[in-house]
Amino acid sequence: MGATEYTVLIQPQGRRVTVASGRPVLEAALAAGLNLPHSCKSGHCASCRARLLSGGIEYPNGIPLGLTADEAKAGNILLCQARARSDLVVEARLIASIADVEIKTLPCRIARLVPLAPDVMQVFLRLPAVETMRFHAGQYLDILLDGGRRRSFSIANPPHDSDLLELHVRKVVGGRFTEPLFGTSPGSLLRIEGPFGQFVCQEQSTAPLLMIAGGTGFAPLKSMLRHLLEGGIDRPIQLYWGARNAQDVYEDALVLEWMRMYPQLTFTAVLSEATQTNASHHRLGWVHEVVLADHPTLAPFDVYAAGPPALVEAIRATFPARGAARLFFDSFDYASDPKPVA
Repeated sequence: MGATEYTVLIQPQGRRVTVASGRPVLEAALAAGLNLPHSCKSGHCASCRARLLSGGIEYPNGIPLGLTADEAKAGNILLCQARARSDLVVEARLIASIADVEIKTLPCRIARLVPLAPDVMQVFLRLPAVETMRFHAGQYLDILLDGGRRRSFSIANPPHDSDLLELHVRKVVGGRFTEPLFGTSPGSLLRIEGPFGQFVCQEQSTAPLLMIAGGTGFAPLKSMLRHLLEGGIDRPIQLYWGARNAQDVYEDALVLEWMRMYPQLTFTAVLSEATQTNASHHRLGWVHEVVLADHPTLAPFDVYAAGPPALVEAIRATFPARGAARLFFDSFDYASDPKPVA
């Protein structure tokens, strides 16, 4: 028996999309070509928050962590987790700064694989000669897998250097894509879709930048940093990169080279599991706590944070009290597929 289909009217654009019961509303909107605000697609970052004007929805795993109880009572929903139980009318915003980006589904080949850390692979993808993918620094793409599954990865190269698309892929035990990737060779054919996401540089701002990465959350920030630094920006930029150990700050040498080239950039690596530091720019502890220790007030900064949900949730909970009013997040989970039932 097929799934029930519902109509979702998205205001104020007046766009209608069809969504099957059990399918996230955001997923149906993206498939219909509406690039609504979103980032993590796991219910943590709250980028896809919208207002439910009429109809009923449900969450398969309860109210998402990115939505407070008061926000839910006020009629706010997270489109990445919401499943329709009836026809819906929702109020959602569009971001004009990325409206010129076309979402494409394209074949590509793995051009090069470079181990960056024991569990992180740098993957370079080559598109067909007649195709391009226009994107903004900080956005991501999806690898399309069999059975309708997909895996999301931030694009680590900047838009002005896009002959190859660069991804930073962390190996996940049992991962349907990541585990085989670490044993594959260049030349393999993939299908990708993108670009997606609203985690992009606010280039009209003149505020100093505070960038915080957790693990492979460095990837979208690398795209932003190269875009800004190689584009001649003169705004001060402070980068903090949180990881378990020194080897997990897998492009440490590259960032230090950037510091030598661009005096407006400073860099601190924060190690959560190390017992001693091996370099003057290394600190011990949790990255968000080190940032707070260094900055009694965060009011002057545009803050960009990318990494695991726990990091993003900690920043959302603590930074506003220090005056941070301009916070931009990219939160993600490492997905793995359950084993099929025999």
